[in-house]
Amino acid sequence: MTAAAVALPDLSARVLSLASLGLVVLDVGQRVVLWNQWMASRSGLSAGRVQGLALLDVFPELRGQRLEQALQTALHSKLPTLLPQTANRTPFPLFAPGTWGGERVEQGVTVTPFNEGKERYCLIEISDVSNTVGRERQLRGQAEALRAQSYVDGLTGIANRRHFDVALDRELRRAHRNDGELSLLLMDIDSFKAYNDHFGHQQGDACLTLVAEAFAAMLQRPADLAARYGGEEFAAVLPDTGPLQAQRHAEAIRARVAALGITHAPAALRPCVTLSIGVASFDRQRLADVESLLGAADRALYAAKHAGRDCVIVDRAEDGAA
Repeated sequence: MTAAAVALPDLSARVLSLASLGLVVLDVGQRVVLWNQWMASRSGLSAGRVQGLALLDVFPELRGQRLEQALQTALHSKLPTLLPQTANRTPFPLFAPGTWGGERVEQGVTVTPFNEGKERYCLIEISDVSNTVGRERQLRGQAEALRAQSYVDGLTGIANRRHFDVALDRELRRAHRNDGELSLLLMDIDSFKAYNDHFGHQQGDACLTLVAEAFAAMLQRPADLAARYGGEEFAAVLPDTGPLQAQRHAEAIRARVAALGITHAPAALRPCVTLSIGVASFDRQRLADVESLLGAADRALYAAKHAGRDCVIVDRAEDGAA
């Protein structure tokens, strides 16, 4: 017998102790034949304590679980099984080495049948996937955060133009389907260039944020959307809202912003910061698509500017414009 052959059992034992996953071999009676060091360090049970015992006696909680069925399938039908993690991520009571308590490590488990001569066995491989699962959760969280950020204006914290475009298109489609109502508000801070020129861009950003917070606070229903349309312009999408109700909303928003009492630049028309607001509502005959609805609200806003600012103008069908 060669030296290599004599050393082989010792080498196998060494390899098993160094393996970075749990290795358990069961005989046809589901009794433990092999239990490597990885399993011992994460279960608190040495190989000597469990050898010869039925696995389901070592871990009674496994009875009736997916693993028990997998063992029967392996030993009697000779079919391997990869346990789905969606059902149970922690089938074995295994913990970080040296702890044996607290939160279990998340596991990937494979059951594979094999024969050694005339004897049948099955190999259970258990890998610690906690880090992988953690990374997946972190990546999902980051992706969700990025998606959320992509719909939020970085300065004011309300919806951005992209979110507004998506919401307006969605609500317009819903109004068509349900023969419902939908109104749009476009608003602009009056003489904002004068404000920026006098107080500076940093103070201008603070003004934008205050106005955005005040106007967004006026929209109480879950489906209402407050958005920054661009620069000093804001928009509101108001589902299930007709022209009269939308006008009332707009007047309340205008009054709320005026009541903030934000001192305006000397060159501005009014002493405090104010809003001009244009209102347009879905009309199946006249304002039935995004472009026409936006156009009508924009014309109404333009009319509000020319009517002296700090006012609300509603698009009206009889005028053909604002």
